[in-house]
Amino acid sequence: MPVRSSTSSVVRWPDAETVDRALRDWAGRVVAARPEVRRIGYFGSYARGDWGVGSDLDIVIVVASATLPFERRPVEWDITELPVPAELLIYTEDEWESRRATRFGAVIAQEAIWVFER
Repeated sequence: MPVRSSTSSVVRWPDAETVDRALRDWAGRVVAARPEVRRIGYFGSYARGDWGVGSDLDIVIVVASATLPFERRPVEWDITELPVPAELLIYTEDEWESRRATRFGAVIAQEAIWVFER
């Protein structure tokens, strides 16, 4: 999360390199514990390089299969160690393939920085 200097009221927001490194570390731990994970990446302002104070991290995860409905899947993932707020989109492989044909899917495919691919 953002940090405040002990001698100043200025809040420093984590930069893109810090966020990328933290996500890669997190992804390494996640894939070791979850063999169903096929890909982990991020898109949006951090991927485009136009992030700023208050930006969140938009994460896309592709899994082999899922038992929960799409909108409930993020509850199974602990993202509290990431340095900025994050939003998870978790797709099964079949959902991801069908999503890629949409405008939103095309944007993700164009912007995504993949930190893990199996």
